[in-house]
Amino acid sequence: MVRITTVAPGSRAARHGVRAGDTLVSINGRAVKDVLDYRFFLADTTVVLGLLREGDPLEITLRKREYDDIGLDFETPLMDKKHSCENKCIFCFIDQLPRGMRETLYFKDDDSRLSFLHGNFITLTNLHDADIDRIIEMHISPINISVHTTDPELRVRMMHNKRAGQVLEYLPKLAAAGITLCGQIVLCKGINDGEQLDRTMRDLYALGDAFESVSIVPAGLTRYRQKLYPLEPYTKEEAAAVIRQVESFADKCLAECGSRRFFAADELYLTAGLPLPDEDSYEDFAQIENGVGMITSLTAGFDRELSFLDDYLRELPEGKLPRTVSVCTGVAAYPTIRALADRLEARVGGLTVHVYEIINHFFDETITVAGLLTGQDMLEQLKGKPLGDELIIPENTLRADEAMFLDDMTPAQLSDALGVPLCIGRNDPEQLLFALIGLYDYRIK
Repeated sequence: MVRITTVAPGSRAARHGVRAGDTLVSINGRAVKDVLDYRFFLADTTVVLGLLREGDPLEITLRKREYDDIGLDFETPLMDKKHSCENKCIFCFIDQLPRGMRETLYFKDDDSRLSFLHGNFITLTNLHDADIDRIIEMHISPINISVHTTDPELRVRMMHNKRAGQVLEYLPKLAAAGITLCGQIVLCKGINDGEQLDRTMRDLYALGDAFESVSIVPAGLTRYRQKLYPLEPYTKEEAAAVIRQVESFADKCLAECGSRRFFAADELYLTAGLPLPDEDSYEDFAQIENGVGMITSLTAGFDRELSFLDDYLRELPEGKLPRTVSVCTGVAAYPTIRALADRLEARVGGLTVHVYEIINHFFDETITVAGLLTGQDMLEQLKGKPLGDELIIPENTLRADEAMFLDDMTPAQLSDALGVPLCIGRNDPEQLLFALIGLYDYRIK
């Protein structure tokens, strides 16, 4: 059961007398535990809501079209607490955070509902047969799974969870039920790479079309690894070897089933100093949020947007040019953003773009992705630099549910310290171009 916090005015629930403060107990006689129950049971055209109002039971019947919403909101999006992780993975990034950061950053979620709703990856270790049966009954799909290895004993050692190997048995069951699966392999040097990686790719490919895509991502290592399992980053040569291994297997998959299925993260190509694959190689960019194909997608999309540049410039309000704007980004994306800015500057008279590469001193210089930059690193490295009219920061440096950087500095504090308005730079070609030329207002209020 869960408390109803708001009822949308004019909604079906409001018209039938449901009130904020009521407690939803059941739908059509079935107990509601969380948002998945709510959505699944609400699919019926006739819905009987079992409620508690000031402790007294109440039933309200309403009719609607299949899958239509009825206008209720609850205390939390999940209508339940998040399920926390029960593992102690040797590569866990949260275990590598320094002490003294805000409490929410130390929470490890491992929630199948968030996998379905928001694309989070789960390990399956806190699921049991009844949970898998529920996923199949409700056809909760896709599910994103952190696989890492299909060797049961190795998975137990890597995740420090005695169920880590046993729950691999759920993969063929989910696949056979038609649940779409996406996987990730966090690669740890000398542990689950080499022959172990070959085994994992073979095993996942054997599950058939259900396993749509798998990303191979190197473990992120910070300088706060004291007393943790000793891990080392991949060298240039080692990263190149991993890419050859993944691409070779992916080519075989492409020849056999028409899809590569397995994709190496951008970070591996950058470490190896190898050119990134073209757009077609990433197929539908299924793993882009996991750092796979992000740079290729941005570059190709930006070039396409440049073909509409004259139209965009005609929309610019009077007085927007000349304009000087700055962009800060991580080490990995810097060459790409600088190249895009150069192309834009060459086409737009009066536009000057400063692009600044921010080195991650907070976590470690080996952390090169923009999403893990902190406010203090940006402040220290941008102080005194020419920033122009606005500073564009990567959107993923800010937490989705909290308007602050990882180190608790707020955008307002960074803006005040640098004396320049901050703008959001999204990983979207059109919106990045708009932010650079000032077509729309992307300032952080």
